[in-house]
Amino acid sequence: MRGRFITLEGIEGVGKTTQVATVRATLEALGRRFQVTREPGGTPLAEDIRALVLAPRAEAVPGSAELLLMFAARAVHVANLIEPTLTAGQDVVCDRFTDATYAYQGGGRGVPVSDVAALEAITHGGLQPDLTLLLDAPPALALQRAKRRSAADRFEAETLAFFERVRAAYLARANAEPHRFVVIDAAQPLAIVSAAVASAVQASVNAWTTETPS
Repeated sequence: MRGRFITLEGIEGVGKTTQVATVRATLEALGRRFQVTREPGGTPLAEDIRALVLAPRAEAVPGSAELLLMFAARAVHVANLIEPTLTAGQDVVCDRFTDATYAYQGGGRGVPVSDVAALEAITHGGLQPDLTLLLDAPPALALQRAKRRSAADRFEAETLAFFERVRAAYLARANAEPHRFVVIDAAQPLAIVSAAVASAVQASVNAWTTETPS
C-alpha cells in the first residue's frame, strides 16, 4: 500500500519545527513507518539549492528566479526521496511543500499563480499532500518569535507586509481545499497547539486505515 504524504505549512515563527516532532511522535505511537524531510531541501542536491535560496545577498533575486530555484529543488526532492518513499509504503512528513510556493512566491512576491501552477504540473503532476497542517498566527507575533532564533535568512528579513500577504495566501488555499487542510491556531499555548496537531494526524490516519480498497 502506498504511503501517505503529510505536510506542515506556515510563516516563520509559527512553530513548524516543534510540530514536526509532534507529528513524528504521533505516527510512531500509531505504528506508522515514515520519513521526515523539508523544503527546500531533503536531498544533498536540493539542500545545496536551499543554501542558494536562503542566503542573504546584496544582489537582488527576482521573483521568477526564486520560483525556478524552489521548483528545481522540489523536482529533485520529489524524484529522489518523496516518490520512492511513498511507493515503498512509507509515509512522508515534509516541512513545507508547494503550498509554500503559492504563499511566498505567489502571495508574497506577486509571481503569477499561473506560473506556479505550470511548474507544479511539470514537477510533481498529480502528487498532492494527503494532509496539510497549516499553523496560523498573526505575522507580528510569529516574527517576534522568529527573532529569538539565530541570524535571519533572506526570508526572515522580509517586511511585516510581506508576511501578511503570505499568510493571506495560505488561508485562501486552506479555504479552497478544506478536505486537505487543517488550520491550527499557532498563537495558542504550545501544549494546546501540539494536542491539536496530534489529534489531526490521528484522525487522518484513522480515516486512511478504514478506507475501503477500491
